[in-house]
Amino acid sequence: MGEEEEDLMGVVKRRYPAQHQETQPGKEYQMNPLPISVNPNYTPSNKLLGKVALVTGGDSGIGRAVCYYFSLEGATVAFTYVKGEEDQDAEDALRLIKDAKAAPDAGEPIAVPADLRSEAACKAVVDVVVGRFKRIDILVNNAAVQYYAESIEEITEERLRRTFETNIFPYFFMSRYSLRHMEKGSCIINTSSVLAYQGKATLVDYSSTKGAIVTFTRSLALQLMKRGIRVNGVAPGPIWTPLQVVSLPVEKVGAFNEEAPMERAGEPFEVAPSYVFLASNDCSSYITGQFLHPNGMLYTPNIYSANSLPIYTRLVIFLRLKFFYFLNKT
Repeated sequence: MGEEEEDLMGVVKRRYPAQHQETQPGKEYQMNPLPISVNPNYTPSNKLLGKVALVTGGDSGIGRAVCYYFSLEGATVAFTYVKGEEDQDAEDALRLIKDAKAAPDAGEPIAVPADLRSEAACKAVVDVVVGRFKRIDILVNNAAVQYYAESIEEITEERLRRTFETNIFPYFFMSRYSLRHMEKGSCIINTSSVLAYQGKATLVDYSSTKGAIVTFTRSLALQLMKRGIRVNGVAPGPIWTPLQVVSLPVEKVGAFNEEAPMERAGEPFEVAPSYVFLASNDCSSYITGQFLHPNGMLYTPNIYSANSLPIYTRLVIFLRLKFFYFLNKT
């Protein structure tokens, strides 16, 4: 793969050879290089001790890293995967999560096969998890598919339905049935995408579902506030996961490092701590209806970002800050 270099954050900038997988969902074990789920420098502190977490699509990519960090922080972890398609990834994920299991009282992690496009399947997953662990404290809606298309004219009704039925319908169904087993202090975390805010010409249907997830999250947060249940989300940028190699043209995969201003793609281990933060009441008890944005500054959802204010307004803000700084110094 050639010589690797570190970026300004001290993280190795990896190179991704041109590659493509033919069938959805993508397989992590076939990727070159493999995504990195584990940060050896991460120090856990029992943030999720005694919690039961359910993560959809936890067999690979961001979902696998989230499961690993949840387990490392003391949670009992269950995740879903697609049987017959993601079996190897599910086995690899289970081993990783078991190795991370930090709390002696935590239950053994389980992998639940499911096609989450149907309401009945989502209910069945919840029933399995509750049957084993009696409750759900943390729900992470994460599973997704994406398909590349140069034109909206290429998007068939079948593909459109599959994208929406995979990417947004289960968020409703999983939340509905999980809530029956969630108490005050529980939380839901939804995976959106930077594309919900930016859009993407070649991922129109995928971007649309991710935008829907943002609004779903904010609306559900308002609804569940009175029950003491927080609802937040994470909107990752370009992250090295199976979703990329199975959906993007081979030449786009080879240039995957070029999307973000940090001039490299992110790794799952760089995203997963955002979920830990939102899942922990000690860290985020006053946060609901919000999104975290680990995206290498591909998008900055801030009213003071360089792209959101006229230059005159930015100048006024800058001068006011300088003025107050001068007053405080004197």
